[in-house]
Amino acid sequence: MNPIGIMQGRLSPPVDGRIQSFPVDTWREEFEFARQAGLACIEWIYETGTDARNPLRTDEGIAEILRLSERLGVAARSICADYFMSELLVESGGEVRAPAVAHLRWLLGRAEKMGVRYIVLPFVDSSSLKSPQEIGGLASALGEVLPEAERTRIELHLETDLPPKELVGILESIGHPLVRANYDIGNSAALGHEPSQELSLIGPWLGSVHVKDRIKGGHTVPLGSGNADFDTCFRLIAAAEFTGAFILQAARENGLSETELAKRNRMFVERHLLALTPA
Repeated sequence: MNPIGIMQGRLSPPVDGRIQSFPVDTWREEFEFARQAGLACIEWIYETGTDARNPLRTDEGIAEILRLSERLGVAARSICADYFMSELLVESGGEVRAPAVAHLRWLLGRAEKMGVRYIVLPFVDSSSLKSPQEIGGLASALGEVLPEAERTRIELHLETDLPPKELVGILESIGHPLVRANYDIGNSAALGHEPSQELSLIGPWLGSVHVKDRIKGGHTVPLGSGNADFDTCFRLIAAAEFTGAFILQAARENGLSETELAKRNRMFVERHLLALTPA
């Protein structure tokens, strides 16, 4: 069975009403909470605003991350680089932003020290790719960091709100095995994408999966209560021979602690995976 993990910050109370952020004060405790919830891994968050206090910035901080991971049996093998949602890699006119590209190279070096396998680059909401110029700029920006990705052997996973054919077009134009697709089940449902069509197209490029549920055209809701077709998604993800972790990014719920909710959501994913196992 695939490992099941959680997005960092989802095991701590929300800060300033944000559903997701780097848990400055509780990142250490989240390793224990993840263990209690039966989770295999945490997807690390690197964002603006808290970046100066993120332990991945220092060798001492990374050493502490690795000690906690080993002691509690909870890996930190991926990074969600929300930093680049505000520090854009590409300007609206398609120009590559050199400081952001340099920072991504730096982040790859830090990720290597952590033992990270991939970095998710979000191009949604404020960083959404809205024009052919921006898409072309993205390809140029990634071309500049690929030598460092090759050196570290760390994959770059693109999370976008583009139609699947356009995303596959980007991946094919780059044509590099270290540049892959992130599939967010809930976001795709909110956009009205048909999973049977979408996953058949991006399956060969599938690198990572975020598990959430959303209303079509609307917000995040508890797993199983929105428009996500989990049966179809899990079946086609399995058909794509995906062996990576399913990362929980589900809505919070009143009346349940973060750890209790994480455990319940882990069991939700496990039921779907077990349903695919031949009797």
